[in-house]
Amino acid sequence: MSDPARAAQMLRDRLAKNRRHLGRWARREGVTCWRLYDRDIPDVAITVDDYEGALVVADCRRARSDEVLDEGWFDALVAAVREVTGAAEVHHKARRRMADRHATGAQYQRLGEGGAWREVGEGGRRFLVNLSDYLDTGLFLDHRRTRALVAAEAAGKRVLNLFAYTGAFTVHAAAAGAASSVSVDLSNTYLDWAAENLRRNRIDPRAHALERADVVAWLGAYRGPRFDLVVVDPPTFSNSKQMRGSFDVLRDHVALLAGVARVLAPGAVVWFSTNHRGFRLDPRALPGFAAVARTRDTVPPDCGYSRPHQAWRFTAAAPGRPPPGG
Repeated sequence: MSDPARAAQMLRDRLAKNRRHLGRWARREGVTCWRLYDRDIPDVAITVDDYEGALVVADCRRARSDEVLDEGWFDALVAAVREVTGAAEVHHKARRRMADRHATGAQYQRLGEGGAWREVGEGGRRFLVNLSDYLDTGLFLDHRRTRALVAAEAAGKRVLNLFAYTGAFTVHAAAAGAASSVSVDLSNTYLDWAAENLRRNRIDPRAHALERADVVAWLGAYRGPRFDLVVVDPPTFSNSKQMRGSFDVLRDHVALLAGVARVLAPGAVVWFSTNHRGFRLDPRALPGFAAVARTRDTVPPDCGYSRPHQAWRFTAAAPGRPPPGG
C-alpha cells in the first residue's frame, strides 16, 4: 500500500487524464452517470462514480482479518478527488471483503441517514439514486450496456426480472415496449424504490408487477403465463433471514437456472450475470440452451479495470445441435 501523499498524487494524475479521455467518451455517448476512476492503479484501490456532478468515492481496500486500515490514507484520496474535480458534493463509503459483509449483514443494511437522494438519467429514462445511505446507490453503472441490450429485445415480450433490486432493467424493458413484466425481489425497501422508478417513467403498474418473494421459492411456486425474456442478476451471496437457507451463486446457479427454465415460453431468451470474480459457468446450466458469453459487450469503458461482472445470453439451441459452452 503506497503512502497517502504518493497515492494522492498518483490519483490526481489519473483523474485528470480520465476526465479528459473518459469525459469525452461520456459526452459523445450521452452518458451522465459514469465511473471516473475504477481502481486503475493497484496501489490506489478506490472507485469514483459521477452521478451528474455528485460524486461517490468508495474505499475498496481488502484488509486481512487482523489488519487495521489507515483511514488517513482514504481521507487524503477523498481530498485529492475534491481538488481535481472541484465537485461540491462528494460522498464516501467503504467496500470491504465479501466475507466481512456476510458476517455483519452490511450488504443489506442501511449505512446512514444522509438522505442524499437525487434523480438522474440513463438512456432517456429517469432513476432515483441514494448516494449516501446504502452500500450501493440504486443504479449499477456497470450494467448500463446490459440494460440497453435487454431493452433492445423487449418490445412485445413478457419480461421477468429476478433479483430486481430497484427495477432499472424493468424500467428500460417497459419503456422499450415490453407487453408486461414481473419483477421479483425479497426487499420491501428495494421494491418501493422500484415502484418509484416506474412512476417517474410513467410506466403502468397494472402491466408491470412488483412481487416480494425469495426468488428460488417464487420460481418453484409460479403457475402463471410463461416469459419470453428473463433477466437473472443474483447476488454473489445472500443469507437473509427472510429466505430459506442461503444463496451462493457458485453453488446454486445451476439449480436457480433450472427454476428459470420452468417459467420460459418457447423461444425465450435469458440474460444471466454475476459479479462473483471467480465465477465459472457450469456447463449443466440450462441444458438445451446455447450460452454465449457477452461480457465484452456489457462491460462499459468506464468500468474496464475492475471487471465488475460477467454476462451470458442463453437462447434455445437449434434442434439436433448440442449447445456450446459459455
